[in-house]
Amino acid sequence: MASLLIANHLLTLFLVVGVGAALGAIRFGPLRFGAAGALFVGLAASAWNPEVGEGMEIVQQIGLAFFVYTVGISSGAVFFKDIRKQTALLGSCAVVCVIGAITAFIGGGLLQLPKGLTLGLFTGALTAAPALDAATRVTGDPQAAVGYAFGYPIGVIIGIIVVTMTVTRKWVGEKDTPSLAGQSLETMTVRVAKRINTRHVTLWRDQQVRMSYLRRKGETRVVVPGEDLYEGDLVLVVGDPAKIEEAAYQIGEPVEHHLEDDRSDVAFERILVSNPEVAGQPISALNVATRFGAVVTRVRRGDLDLLARDDLDLQLGDHVAVVVPTDELDEIQSFFGDSEKRVAEVDAMAFGIGLVLGMLLGAIPFPMPSGASFTLGSAAGPLIVGMLLGALRRTGPLVWTLPTSANITIRQIGLLLFLAGLGLNAGPELASLLTSPDGPKAALLAVILVVVCCVAQALAGRFAGLSAPRSAGGVAGFLGQPAVLQAADARVPDERIEAAYASLFAFSIVVKILLVPFIWSI
Repeated sequence: MASLLIANHLLTLFLVVGVGAALGAIRFGPLRFGAAGALFVGLAASAWNPEVGEGMEIVQQIGLAFFVYTVGISSGAVFFKDIRKQTALLGSCAVVCVIGAITAFIGGGLLQLPKGLTLGLFTGALTAAPALDAATRVTGDPQAAVGYAFGYPIGVIIGIIVVTMTVTRKWVGEKDTPSLAGQSLETMTVRVAKRINTRHVTLWRDQQVRMSYLRRKGETRVVVPGEDLYEGDLVLVVGDPAKIEEAAYQIGEPVEHHLEDDRSDVAFERILVSNPEVAGQPISALNVATRFGAVVTRVRRGDLDLLARDDLDLQLGDHVAVVVPTDELDEIQSFFGDSEKRVAEVDAMAFGIGLVLGMLLGAIPFPMPSGASFTLGSAAGPLIVGMLLGALRRTGPLVWTLPTSANITIRQIGLLLFLAGLGLNAGPELASLLTSPDGPKAALLAVILVVVCCVAQALAGRFAGLSAPRSAGGVAGFLGQPAVLQAADARVPDERIEAAYASLFAFSIVVKILLVPFIWSI
């Protein structure tokens, strides 16, 4: 068996990926390792026979570049858009990363651990795979990978415990936005009591309800923003139940008749957003009322039903609920795209150019205080370029963003390849660490690191006036570990968890990468 695997490196690689994926899908209580299963299987395989992992370095680099670039592409727009709103969260994340670096430096010295191993424990306990690449290049020490593999499961387990304890707290979050989770959008048909302009309907003006159908003198059409409503008109109001009831009594009184049941002149359709030119734009910029005589009332994004506020940016894969004259239906479907195939497609030229730019940035040497130079490498280079291109979204004919499904698939494959290659290289050194006197000391440092950092990040959210769900999402984003995010989501359905995760994910990776050479040079 060993000779077969040694002679067939691709067979070995995909065997590790396949078995690792199966292992990662197994639940151990609340814990599931996901892609990290490939790391543990690779470690076991190379510990059994070190020769099976020869030549896997290029696989590591390719997998890592795919992973960080897709993370950057998906996080860039959110990061740069919310950078002002999330200042407290981002600032606390940077401070906590520095605290982690100081803890690793002091703890490693007190416990008399090798510096390469200490750096590996820093990246592993804080589950920062791209930072490991920086640590490996800076130190040239294989023990960095050993420390990562040793600290990684400790970081995941303690991270899950901390977010589980945080997300269920009853913090009000006086500076946070309310959650949309659990809010259902409903419709109500209202008979207008007296003449009123739509702009004088307070909740409509404040973007808390939408109006779509209007029936006047036996004809049904779409409400035109800013028009007058007359006594006896029937109008359909969309929003959450409390808001539409409040708006109804400002306009007139609810009636049993349901305007949305009349599809003779006006159609109601849910249309898939697959046109890249539409994605990334706020609903107000699309001007569908003037172009098609239509109105967008709701947006279905994942499992959330969102009211179509004018400032809501559309994303590829959204389903928009549109009320439109029947003769304009085909035109507006073409405008939004409405193509499942197109949503799944990847612009290969843009993807390739983006990775080239990322690798070029990663190859530029930057001077260090010690007089040596440091390169961002295949971790930080593609990540930073991905964030910038993700914020740009497109340049002329090149669409930098990736459909969500394609992004997640490429990201998962990249992470599996990186962790499998890492495990196939680090097994023998890990086996040595487990049987050496440094093993218990390494475990102690990893536990201290992750407890200090995760608790500090959770408390930072609390004292910044953020809600418990957003604070828990901040912890998950600081670690950048999907299993930790899933643990929070499983406890509380709240979109603020994922919003905080997305804001901190890429940012925390960049900060950890930049801290690695400074820890080494001290």
